[in-house]
Amino acid sequence: MSKLTEAESARLHPETLALSHGFDPWLSEGAVKPPVFLTSTFAFKCAADGKRFFAWAHGEGTPPPRREQGLIYSRINNPNLEILEDRVAAWEGMKDAYSFSSGMAAIATTLLATHRPGDEMIVCAPVYGGTDSLIHHFLKSFGIAAHFVPAGVHAPARAEPLITARTRSIFIESPANPNNRLTDIGRMKELALHHAPAAPGAVTGRILVIVDNTMAGPVFAQPAKVGADIVLYSATKFIGGHSDVVGGIALANDPVLLAALAQHRALLGGMPNPYTAWLLTRSLETLKIRAEQQQRNAQHVAVFLASHPKVRQVCYLGLLAPADPEYAIYRKQHTGPGSLISFYIRGGEPEAFAFLDHLKVFKLAVSLGSTESLAQHPAAMTHSGLTPDDRCSSGITEDLVRLSIGIENHEDLIWDLRQALDQGEPGRAVPA
Repeated sequence: MSKLTEAESARLHPETLALSHGFDPWLSEGAVKPPVFLTSTFAFKCAADGKRFFAWAHGEGTPPPRREQGLIYSRINNPNLEILEDRVAAWEGMKDAYSFSSGMAAIATTLLATHRPGDEMIVCAPVYGGTDSLIHHFLKSFGIAAHFVPAGVHAPARAEPLITARTRSIFIESPANPNNRLTDIGRMKELALHHAPAAPGAVTGRILVIVDNTMAGPVFAQPAKVGADIVLYSATKFIGGHSDVVGGIALANDPVLLAALAQHRALLGGMPNPYTAWLLTRSLETLKIRAEQQQRNAQHVAVFLASHPKVRQVCYLGLLAPADPEYAIYRKQHTGPGSLISFYIRGGEPEAFAFLDHLKVFKLAVSLGSTESLAQHPAAMTHSGLTPDDRCSSGITEDLVRLSIGIENHEDLIWDLRQALDQGEPGRAVPA
């Protein structure tokens, strides 16, 4: 057992807890690091234990704390999943978490667990292309309607007239993907609390504020602290951080929501395998170091891009000034700007593609938050499934490029961006 008392653990920082929280070495032959529990099923000491564990899994009686409920089957619980979930919850300062096989599995399971046919949701656009398709098409086919409003300072004012007795949730991705627009989560929570409780049949008697925090956190933003009821992640990104694993996370504080997430994950089968959970747990140990180095690099890169004549606009939280409308939201919701940069290149798709094709250090690939720097074209790639009108209203135009800044030397990244931007300019040679 841990030598730390509960009070002592509570005072420790997440980066410290990420190295040991939720794991007792003496339950695993004294191993300093958790082993991989590659088993589908777990043995019961006696038949009565099996009966009791299944009753608890079905929500019967008064179960003990989750980690004491007994292991049954890896679709329901597994030590590797539980260790990962404990440590992510510590990062967010939330009660508990559930891990999933992908970010989309986390999002889809969460929305199915909290919405019913006939419900409505308000969505701050843009969101990740997969999320947009899920809401626009899959959920719509099940009778769940969505009203989209542009992310940003005016989102609460535009959302309020759309709230009805059927509204179950307000879905926010902050910063928005890929334009980095910020929506005031606290103000949205005020709207959710101000309006009438959701109609009968809701999982909870209130409108839920659901936040996808993939782009910012958990190092630089903890949405639950400003009003989020559920926080979602594609753990593939910063949490995994090495472009070698796919996973997702959903966190909540409300026991009713946590129970709904657990039941739907078990029914839909969207949990990660033990080795995936082990890899994500490994990566959590270096999350803060990686994220802070990526942020330092991104600040240098953003300043360079903002000064380049071939760049007409840079969207990066680190360039917000006190006079900018979203600056107050940034100060309230973030402890740092992170490492995602979007910028508009002068021209259109041909110029954007030429820039991308001439990069030498940056990888031309989607995803984000990994150790290597990535560059992609949202309109033609991650957000190509949006309608032309939706792309236009979200600023996802043919001249937009999104960068995910890695841990390389920032001078090398700037050199690469400069040579790719300068290619094709009359009288300028591309450096070898």
